Amino acid sequence: MRPHSLTGATGDVAAALIALACAPASHALQIVDARDGVAVEAILSVKEPTRIRIEGAPITDVIGNIHSSSCGGIAAAASGSPGSPVVPLSPVVNPAGEIVVECDRDKGEIYVRPVATAGEGGTAGKPVNLFISSAHATYTLVLRKADTPADTILIRDRSAPPATADGRSASGPSSTSAHHVRAMKALLVAMASDRVPPDVRVDELNQPVQLWAEARFALMRRYEGRGLTGEKYLLQNVSAAVMVLAEQEFDRPDSPAGGQVLAVAVEHHQLRPGESTSVYVIRRGGER
Repeated sequence: MRPHSLTGATGDVAAALIALACAPASHALQIVDARDGVAVEAILSVKEPTRIRIEGAPITDVIGNIHSSSCGGIAAAASGSPGSPVVPLSPVVNPAGEIVVECDRDKGEIYVRPVATAGEGGTAGKPVNLFISSAHATYTLVLRKADTPADTILIRDRSAPPATADGRSASGPSSTSAHHVRAMKALLVAMASDRVPPDVRVDELNQPVQLWAEARFALMRRYEGRGLTGEKYLLQNVSAAVMVLAEQEFDRPDSPAGGQVLAVAVEHHQLRPGESTSVYVIRRGGER
């Protein structure tokens, strides 16, 4: 999403929010639809580890400009073939590398963290490119650095075999049904346009919410109906510096409304001192 006004463009913003539908309540989640040989983009935190996993399949290999790795030979070890390399006690360091990789072999997942480069300040520079392989495909990730909290990237391949190791469908709980997509889009349009259908209840709140020292943040309205809860926040930059925002920063499981976060949308992603923006959060209907 790019910064823009919602006036006269609620349909575009709704589509952008639905594209971001994700996130269990305990942490943010980026779902990237990928297939073998096609590059896809995701966000890489510059300060916190980013977890990467493939839906329905373990990661077997990682290729890229790696600074250091605790994984040893992932592919060889996974194959169980004779002569598989032993994980080194001390990872070999590539001084020119740009990312640190750690492995969770039991779950078939990896955790990555960029290496700060002189002149970048840890928040800029060129994206990190990684090739992530399973037994069936190799996915190309273009990871753009941002100052965001710890996050998870879920690679979802609709062309992959549908059955997972535990027998569930790969299009199971992590996917969003067409019905919920329509319901979320309708709720967002109502929140952004103030045209609320009769079956959606609106509570005027204007409740301050503790967020950051640099921001004034308030829950303005809560919308409830159709099995969903919508929250409209107003955020003002009260610092002396430009503030850059990302949707992942507003996945707040401690919200009074409760319920699993399905999607987040930010009206303006960059705020100069004194400027404000609306932030929209949609959840599954939670307990009051």
